[in-house]
Amino acid sequence: MLRKIIIIIVKSTIRQKTPVCTCTTISENKSRSKVTISWNQQVQTDRTIPNNKPDIIIRDNEKGTCMLIDVAISGDRNVIKKEAEKILKYKDLTIEILRMWNVKTRVIPVIIGTAISKSYRKIREQHTRKT
Repeated sequence: MLRKIIIIIVKSTIRQKTPVCTCTTISENKSRSKVTISWNQQVQTDRTIPNNKPDIIIRDNEKGTCMLIDVAISGDRNVIKKEAEKILKYKDLTIEILRMWNVKTRVIPVIIGTAISKSYRKIREQHTRKT
């Protein structure tokens, strides 16, 4: 499911220069949501963090996890370098989300270019094994 969501949002973003949708959150149950998916939305933090707007935020309240997904299109072969930049870019936000929401947080850089990023390949393999 994660793979399908990422593909839909990335394709829509590439086609349009505007946000995918005017609404920024999708949740399964409005009264008490188990999974919340947000995009084009800043994370409100107590401290000032310069990079507080990842492309996609998936928060699973049931499992206590949060995934910050940042998509980039690389024109060259520096996929590994770009992947490391994305992880470092959101390090402060990861620590702040862990402190505020008390959930295990990880950054997933999705780099589209001449090669597939290792992080995305690893997550894709994990989800295909489960299904």
